[in-house]
Amino acid sequence: MDMGTKMVIMGLLLAASSSSVFTREWRATVVRELNALVSSCVVIPCSFTHPEGNFPTSKIRAIWHISKDINQRIYHEDDSLVLESFKGRTELLGHLGQGNCNLRISEIKDHDNGPFCFRVELTPTAASTLEKFSFVEDCCDLKMLPDPPKPTLTHSKVAIEGVPFSVTCTVLHTCPYQAPKLTWSRGTADSITEVNREIHAGNWEVQSVLTFIPKEKDDHSDVTCTSTFNGGKTSSAAMTLFVKRKENYNHIIIPTAAVAATVVIFTVFCLLIVKKYKNRILELQNQEGSMWNRLSRLSRRVRQ
Repeated sequence: MDMGTKMVIMGLLLAASSSSVFTREWRATVVRELNALVSSCVVIPCSFTHPEGNFPTSKIRAIWHISKDINQRIYHEDDSLVLESFKGRTELLGHLGQGNCNLRISEIKDHDNGPFCFRVELTPTAASTLEKFSFVEDCCDLKMLPDPPKPTLTHSKVAIEGVPFSVTCTVLHTCPYQAPKLTWSRGTADSITEVNREIHAGNWEVQSVLTFIPKEKDDHSDVTCTSTFNGGKTSSAAMTLFVKRKENYNHIIIPTAAVAATVVIFTVFCLLIVKKYKNRILELQNQEGSMWNRLSRLSRRVRQ
């Protein structure tokens, strides 16, 4: 076997060995940073894989701790091992057997900034050389928000009297299981549609669409959307409604019709007057003819 062939074989063996080591590593995906509204809640998205294959949830233990100190636990199935300031405020969501390690933190305090790291442990029945692993390189920092974000209002067209008009209210949040509630200053439940969707990992938005038919009295009135967050904090946004009158030609048709009617009436009146005077002239002419005839007959008699 020549030297070139030996080098190729050694390269292949090295690649296979590296691949084996690579596939036996624990892996986790944790959102690095999230906004968190004080007094509300936050859900930290987390997923993980392990090299031993899938295990039942009952054989996997999940732990969340602060930074690299595994003794600073903010979540553990044994609540007595959790830091006093986090007791009763953390909850694991999803199924560990499916690699889901999402964590919810409720009643956010202004000191809950993290970073929070995930740790997984396998029970002794599934023990192996990789039975415990902390993902200290993939932790989540929380950016504390003392005040709630304001909603934004958008509309796609001009409000026209008598034509359906829609306004959309949108607000961002990180608490999908207790999303903010959006309310309007007008409208009924039948005229409002709402959707809560994830725009990217850990960040959500609630959208509420109000549809109504503007009236003339609505011109220059305000439409307000208020968002009430988990924990009771609120924020609002308002827009002034400018209602455009629906196109009509009454301002042209009515005066034109009035003028035309006046002309017709005046014309008819004039025709009646002319006719009356024509008849009178004919009567006078007839009377003059009769008088002339009488005088002519009288003149002939006198001559005779």
